[in-house]
Formats: sequence, C-alpha cells, structure tokens
Amino acid sequence: MNYDTIVRRPLLSAALGDRNVSTVEVREIIFQPGQATGRHLHPCPVVGYIAEGTAILQVEGEAAVTLTAGSAFHEPAQATVLRFDNASETAPMKFIAYYLVDGEQELIEMLPE
Repeated sequence: MNYDTIVRRPLLSAALGDRNVSTVEVREIIFQPGQATGRHLHPCPVVGYIAEGTAILQVEGEAAVTLTAGSAFHEPAQATVLRFDNASETAPMKFIAYYLVDGEQELIEMLPE
C-alpha cells in the first residue's frame, strides 16, 4: 500500500435545497437485532453512514433500499420515513447520523402507524 496517496471515495451526494444549517449534531446509533425505528420524520436533513451491520431504509414514495456496512444514506427533511430497520435478526446494526440543524429543532418526530 502506498501511504503517500490519500483515497477519497464518493459515498453520497444529497441535494438539500436552499437551507440554512447552523449546527451539525452527530449521533452514533445502535439497533439491536431485528429492531425497527417505526414511522418518523426529521425536521432537518439527515445524512449518515452504516458503520456495522445492515439496515433497510424506505422513504415514503420510494422503494426500500438495503444499506450494508460502508453505505451512506440521506433522509430528507420533512419526508416520512416508513422504515429504518436493522435487517438482521441476530446481529446489532450501528450507524452514524449527521443531523443538519437550523436553530433549535427536534431531531426526530415519531409518527402514528
């Protein structure tokens, strides 16, 4: 391996629209085997990275996608997220979420099923 070379591998390009971002809140989130988030939305855009395991993400109006370790994702602001679940019944799933906050905002709003 050549240690003089820096590798920059594109993972995600997410269009955020015309938004103000005053703070980035970064969270490490761990789901237990089979754990699901439930229907929710975020008042701000969220981008993230699957650190361990496999997740299933489905934003309303879009097909579900499987995200393996190393995958990046985007949850648009105010979009209903139908699923963000640990795809494994036997192993935890860990991801890093970056909440692009404008002022004082809650990070997540749970919605009725």
